[in-house]
Amino acid sequence: MKDPAGRPESRRAANARKRISRRPSRLGLPAGSTAKPDRVREADAGFSGLLKRVWRRAAEAGDLRASLQVLLTLDGHVPAGIQLRALNSVEQAALTALCGLSWRDADDTADTTAGGAAATRTAAAAKAAPDGGEPPVFLGEIGLTAGGRIAVRTPGARPLDPRDLVGGVRRVPWSRAALAAYQDELGRAHKRGADRAADCRAWLAAQGAAGRDALLVQAREAALRTAPFVLYQEDTQYTNFRGRNTLTGKTLWPGHPDCALSALIGLPLQLWSDQDTQLLVCLTLLIRSAGFGRIEEANGTQLTVDHVADTLERVRRLYNAVPGAEPVPAAASHRVADLDRLAGALRERRRSVGAHAQLYREIHGALMHKVERVAAAPGAAARARQDAVTERLRAGLPLAGRTLTELGESLAAAPGWLAEPHGAFGTGLESLVYESVAAAADAFGADFAMSRGIRSLPDLVRALRGESWAEICDWDITRFFCCVVPRPQAAVHFGGSTAALADAAWAMSSRMQYNSWHFVAGNLPRVPEVTARDHFVPPVIPDIAFFSDQHHHGHVNNNVRFSIRSPHAVEVDGRRFEGFMDLRLLRCAGDPFDEQDLLAAHQVSAFIAHATSLAARLVAAGMALEVTAFDSGWHWKAVTGRGPAAAASPGGQVPKAS
Repeated sequence: MKDPAGRPESRRAANARKRISRRPSRLGLPAGSTAKPDRVREADAGFSGLLKRVWRRAAEAGDLRASLQVLLTLDGHVPAGIQLRALNSVEQAALTALCGLSWRDADDTADTTAGGAAATRTAAAAKAAPDGGEPPVFLGEIGLTAGGRIAVRTPGARPLDPRDLVGGVRRVPWSRAALAAYQDELGRAHKRGADRAADCRAWLAAQGAAGRDALLVQAREAALRTAPFVLYQEDTQYTNFRGRNTLTGKTLWPGHPDCALSALIGLPLQLWSDQDTQLLVCLTLLIRSAGFGRIEEANGTQLTVDHVADTLERVRRLYNAVPGAEPVPAAASHRVADLDRLAGALRERRRSVGAHAQLYREIHGALMHKVERVAAAPGAAARARQDAVTERLRAGLPLAGRTLTELGESLAAAPGWLAEPHGAFGTGLESLVYESVAAAADAFGADFAMSRGIRSLPDLVRALRGESWAEICDWDITRFFCCVVPRPQAAVHFGGSTAALADAAWAMSSRMQYNSWHFVAGNLPRVPEVTARDHFVPPVIPDIAFFSDQHHHGHVNNNVRFSIRSPHAVEVDGRRFEGFMDLRLLRCAGDPFDEQDLLAAHQVSAFIAHATSLAARLVAAGMALEVTAFDSGWHWKAVTGRGPAAAASPGGQVPKAS
């Protein structure tokens, strides 16, 4: 940054500037100068509060199966199958013996024998329940851990540790029949586990020492470049998330001795644990099928060969339902070699699926679990959303057309105005971004809508032409922008205060600036300066999220409950930047967004990305185009309708619940 005379800013001046608050309601005041926080988050906001409510509901349930249904779904916040896959082999055997519950029955792609098997298990469990005249031979327990998993005390095990639990325990009586069923289930599980572990070890042995090390480096890179995940192998946890990390991520640098993957590099295979062998094999299969992002489809679950095989089979059926290519055959078995071939075939098939249908991910925020889906064709609901946005844009921009596609064609025919002042903005690009975001907020009934990008396309073009990769990596988040438009009705979620609403909008804008910073390096050549810079793999498909106000502090604080994210690539001077921009919609309460909403939002996002690419072409041809809007002061005025923020504390703010 430079001073008003054009001289480089001194370190002292830069530090002084950083000490000035950029929060809209306190703009220009020294940061940290208030006596107390404006808003105090409730002690049990977010995930901890959810788990307490879940346990209370489960404890009130009439019988064991009803109580388990509350626990498995976290009272309707996640699909039951995620929690069933989180059980270790002993806990799974216990629930099958007691209630006939199995993760295989929760999957929506279970084979034709699953229904019969489930019925058989349920009938057996009914017989296993103690009758009125038979005293239980064992009194077990079921609880809920602070991590959101079900805990089960099984025969021969010690009582559950109350320090690990959210509430108390539910006592579970076991009959002799239940014990017999449990022993049978456990015997089969142990044999299956031993067979899988031996197969994984043999497959890794065939890779050779150099091949295993290459797979470890790939898995470690995946842990570093993807969003947080928590995986289990029986009672061993592998995570790059908060707390005691065991994998490379935000806490452990690549090569850190505490990283489970780094610790295996160069180590003889004979010294690996069965848990570590299966961890590497399963991560390899997931990555091979769709890249690093597939790992998040195992988030919160046991990372076993059978679970991975089930995931790959679900994906295979999903892809095969899309016309346009030869169907992928099922794996011949659950042996690693067969699953490896299936994973490779799915990766190839995925390319053609994306050309004929819209892939997206469902995100279940409470457990950070993602599921890849193939969207149906856009229907009347999606078209109505798009038409509403089109009508608004046609009225506010110098474009003609009855659809977003036609508006894009109109823009491509005469894009020059994107670099010229338009309305209240210094450039047409700024005006187009704002009008698109504001139109989407209204058309989709969102509490907030937003879109992000880079402020100086000329600087980016210059740096690309000079191959100045280190310079691009050194840019901070102020080099990026995000236009956040809340609807006035959203103030109800912030104590009715427009000042608090403006602060929330700016908090979101700042976070989205960070996201742009975080993704941009993932599009650059893998030179040392780039690989050393913290970044994630840029997103390429949209997602729809449910109950995201659980873990991420910003989401908890600002009521980010239901959302849509639609990322798109932008071409700048011949280089394709994946995830360069996105459109995000969120609701703080009420109904979640659905698939038709996502399909319509993706078209609006594509329109903004198309305009950004056209602006980049203008810049590459020599035109000047800078984005100066969408800073803290802009958000204050746009949200409150008033001039520069005063020093007074924003009134009406109240502690918020999750």
